[in-house]
Amino acid sequence: MVDSIPFNELKTRTIDGIEGLYTIISQDAGSKEVLMVAYANREALEKTLETGKAHYYSTSRKKIWLKGESSGNTQTVDEVLVDCDGDAVIYKVSEAGPACHMGFETCFYRRVENGVLRVCKPQVFDPKDVYK
Repeated sequence: MVDSIPFNELKTRTIDGIEGLYTIISQDAGSKEVLMVAYANREALEKTLETGKAHYYSTSRKKIWLKGESSGNTQTVDEVLVDCDGDAVIYKVSEAGPACHMGFETCFYRRVENGVLRVCKPQVFDPKDVYK
């Protein structure tokens, strides 16, 4: 895992009134499928780099969270990439379980069809059974 990151080359965003957040895209290291988009503050990004486990910043709970701390569906970060503008970061991850808290392998389980969102991937667990 990387031991440091040039934060001066990254752009932060203000999301839901919370300043200093980086946009993080989680991608399956093997299949290359996009799993989720979330945010991380500097501390969450540093924890990710230190531990090799994906950490994010929850804008609803206003705190850092280790992916999988409730569900056990952790993400081990194999590689960190930064886009050309410094405004998005990719965590290439190996997963221990599905990424989506709604019970799907990816948070991108719906497709736009004729102005309607349609589920296009199988649900692999019922969230009521996992988040009690």
